[in-house]
Amino acid sequence: MSEALRVKTMEEFVAQGKRPEILFWVGSAGSYDDRAKKISRAFVKILNKANVEFAVLGPEESCTGDVAKRAGNEFLFQMQAMMNIEVLNGYEIERIVTCDPHSFNTLKNEYPSLGGNYEVVHHSQYIKELMDNGRLSVEGQVYRGKKITFHDPCYLGRANKVYDAPRDLLKKTNAQFIEMKRHKRNALCCGAGGAQMFKEPEKGDMDINVLRTKEALETSPNIIATGCPYCNTMMTDGIKAHEKEDSVTVLDIAELIANSI
Repeated sequence: MSEALRVKTMEEFVAQGKRPEILFWVGSAGSYDDRAKKISRAFVKILNKANVEFAVLGPEESCTGDVAKRAGNEFLFQMQAMMNIEVLNGYEIERIVTCDPHSFNTLKNEYPSLGGNYEVVHHSQYIKELMDNGRLSVEGQVYRGKKITFHDPCYLGRANKVYDAPRDLLKKTNAQFIEMKRHKRNALCCGAGGAQMFKEPEKGDMDINVLRTKEALETSPNIIATGCPYCNTMMTDGIKAHEKEDSVTVLDIAELIANSI
């Protein structure tokens, strides 16, 4: 993180005898992928602007095990999950916010059976909560006149039925919001789910991410908004395949809001 961003670890909070409002679960992509790091920074900028007392686990955070589970390695998943749960429970964590729908789904729906019970919130839901509570506001001028469409991440949309929060935030930017033909519960996957991010695509007439990007481009957008670092990568690659990188940008919801505050 840059020096302008204030980030404390849970270890630092405990040393000061304090507790944060939320734990920001950064996730593997948000920690190591150069593009996804920008999403993490944007979200931290928002938290700082709203004066949210938050913490990260830092080096104590490990992969949730989502990829291992989707690839069929249940043993590795449970090993990774149990290590994380031991850390989270040790700090008595109650509320977790993450920019990654894969982490969101795993922490929310699959950790409880292993002893990890937390309130887990996607960053779009939390940003909306900050706005609803008057802790954060946007200028609404940066993207005025721009056309934005939104790609629903599978693990946020169909898996957990979170559809409204991302759209409510995008409309706050005062951009022209246009839905793709297939959206919400009918949205097409970006092609990265189920550990597909890390293997070559299946044989077919067109790669899934290229097809999904084609559907987004049919709305003639200036910006394709996402709420997932993996979707961001897949849609960005799709833009390049369609040779539209000079005219269309892929941005996370956190980036759009951070640029508007």
